[in-house]
Amino acid sequence: MNPDAHLLWRGPRWTLAVLLACLGMLGPFSIDTYIPAFSGIAQSLGATPVQMQQTLSAYLFGFAAMNLFHGALSDSLGRRPVILWGIAVFTLASVGCALSQSIGQLVFFRALQGMSAGAGMVVSRAIIRDMFPPADAQRVMSQVTIYFGVAPAVAPLVGGWLFVAAGWHAIFWFLAVLSLLLWTAVWRKLPETLHAAQRQPVQVAPLLRGYLQMGSSPRFLALALASGIPFNGMFLYVLSAPVWLGEILRLQPTQFFWFFCMSVSGIMLGAWQSGRLAGRIKPKHQIRRGFVIMLATSVANVLLNLSGAPHPFWAMLTVSIFSFGWALMVPVVTLLVLDLVPERRGMASSVQAFIGSMANGLVAGVIAPLVMHSAPALAFTSIGMLGIGIVAWLWVKPQVT
Repeated sequence: MNPDAHLLWRGPRWTLAVLLACLGMLGPFSIDTYIPAFSGIAQSLGATPVQMQQTLSAYLFGFAAMNLFHGALSDSLGRRPVILWGIAVFTLASVGCALSQSIGQLVFFRALQGMSAGAGMVVSRAIIRDMFPPADAQRVMSQVTIYFGVAPAVAPLVGGWLFVAAGWHAIFWFLAVLSLLLWTAVWRKLPETLHAAQRQPVQVAPLLRGYLQMGSSPRFLALALASGIPFNGMFLYVLSAPVWLGEILRLQPTQFFWFFCMSVSGIMLGAWQSGRLAGRIKPKHQIRRGFVIMLATSVANVLLNLSGAPHPFWAMLTVSIFSFGWALMVPVVTLLVLDLVPERRGMASSVQAFIGSMANGLVAGVIAPLVMHSAPALAFTSIGMLGIGIVAWLWVKPQVT
């Protein structure tokens, strides 16, 4: 923690949480905003469904690849420069998407968007730990998760309105303007939170040693898997939403927002409860509660899907409750990851985000297309993702105080 933290942010704690949440929202917002325009973009550019899926996969893999470096760079150069440069590149990439005349150009600029969008999300986690002691950091992390949860609900609605009113290009112009406003807010309001004494040298050898230390640490990897992989039990349904909601649950496109509202409500309620429990119970007990909720919900989801045709109400409700359990435990696990390497919290956040993002990209590009047409297959895949997280947590749990 920065010893001068009390001097860096004079405003209420929640205002800093809002700014950091906006930084984290930029990535998922740029995913969900353009999904309603998939068919329109494909028709305009003469792209196949497989090529359109590449615009999403390119983004996710670019996001994952650069997440490995954003935090490490912020440990050396400072938090502010990395965030400002990341948002600047994202703004230019959004303009490139808006001006794209072919699917190849769109895939390229989407990859560039992904490579830059993660800077705010990764570095904002390190900023929280720079500024607050553990219990307060958990509360702020929970607040950030609450605000962050708004993005998946609002983004498809905004994207749909823009697409209908002005065409798909308007979506990317909107993202460019949004990121420019965010860059201005960060430049004017966000202080440098990394203390000068905590900066790491900009040298290749120390960086490689840091990556090797984390990559070879079973405890670090287990915690990263426990926080990142269960998210895909929920994210799988988000990625499969057009098929799952439209073909399996037989909902009209105008009814899709119910799913996003319910899942986001679960995230926000879970994060709120996580903040309330900060400092009241042991971290591992709170994590256990989250996993128990997700496991019970996943088992019910499998049994219900095997019993017959899914009903929209319970199908969406199970995902919402799963989201609640995930949001209840993930702020705690994230802080445990960061505190494993206190001298390189930025790098720790980077590696954690890289593992989660690679899993997201694999699910989006490979797994979701294979299972999205079957409700039981979705349910079994979701509980399988959760199972990886549970095994990782049970292995590392005895080492957590």
